[in-house]
This record gives sequence, C-alpha cells and structure tokens, in this order.
Amino acid sequence: MKSILGFGVLAFALAFCGLGDRLKQMQGGAGDSGSASNSSSPSANPDAPNADKAEMTASQRSIADGGTEIKWDDQGISWKVPPAWKKMDVKKESLNYGNVSEGFLIASISVMPDSFPSDISAKATYDSALEQMKQGKYEEVRWLDIDGVTGVEWIESMPEDKDGPRRHQWIAFRRYQGQNQQLNIMVSTKGSNFDSQRDKFAAILYSMKIPKG
Repeated sequence: MKSILGFGVLAFALAFCGLGDRLKQMQGGAGDSGSASNSSSPSANPDAPNADKAEMTASQRSIADGGTEIKWDDQGISWKVPPAWKKMDVKKESLNYGNVSEGFLIASISVMPDSFPSDISAKATYDSALEQMKQGKYEEVRWLDIDGVTGVEWIESMPEDKDGPRRHQWIAFRRYQGQNQQLNIMVSTKGSNFDSQRDKFAAILYSMKIPKG
C-alpha cells in the first residue's frame, strides 16, 4: 500500500510540474543546434560573461541553514531542503523531493554526446526564455552561476489557472565523470501558492552544490 501511495504522489508531482513536456521541449530545441563542437568548460559559458552569482537574502539563508541536506549520490549534487520535504523518488538520472502542501524539487540529468554544442544550446535556451518573458510567460530571466556552473534561470508568471503549476527553474551543462550533462533543476507549486514559497524555492536552488570534472 505504501509503495502504491508513494508512486501516486510521485506521478502527481511529475504531472504537476510538467517535467515531461518541459524535457521534450528542451531536447527538441537542443536537436536544432547543429553539430558544432562542445565547449570543454560549459560552466564558463562565453555567452554569459556577466552572469549573476547565486546569492541568498538573509531570509533565504535562514531557511537554508535550518534545512536538511540531501545528496544525490549518483550525481554528487546536494541541496538544503525544508525538513518537511521528503524523498519521493531517486534514480540515477532523476530526483524528486517534496511536500504536497508546499512544493516539489525535481531534478533531471540528460547525458549528451561529447560533440553536443552545450554553449550554443544554453544560449538558445536563454534567448528562448527572453522571448517567453516578452510574451508575459516569465517574470524574470537571467544567466546565473550556481556553485561555479553558469546556466539559465527563469521564474514563470502566474498561470491563467491559479491552480496550475508555476515554476522556478535553472538549466545548465557540466562535465562530470567523463560525461557531458545537461542539468534541469526546478522547484514548483501551484500558482496560488507560489508567492508564499518564493524564499523557500530560492533557498533550495541556491544552496545547490555541484561537483564538476
């Protein structure tokens, strides 16, 4: 019974955050990037020389300091999450923690060929996000360095259906254990609940530790 319940909660989280559709969009966009060579150091994207560094406010730091450290052993990545957030599902290339009343942390890894143009793909993601912001779908877009890895961060605007999902998301590339990896990290809750969770979501994302090499 517990396993059935756990699977149901996980399925709800994945559907609620729209991860499947989001990954298809990202992978489809990446396929249009051609066959340019991959940068040897995606964390130092030449298209983002003035990337902001992830910095917490005092409130966000307090949340992170009071959080519980979780580690994704297969990928070496760690976060500080609120104590009430529990593990829902962890696999080699995907992770899900959350609390139904507060939100979800969903992370995924996509392994790309060494020839994949990571920097070009990241720039295309940034340009696409800026266009989405012009259309009113995102309220903020920027290049953001989290623990030495530069990626694209965005925060979605309030959905038309306030019970629909609203996400704070970051996508980047890294080299890890000989692999060229795309990192897709999001925190999400329903639109009507998002503002009350902003600091919590930022604290989770910006507490992330990301091994490279």
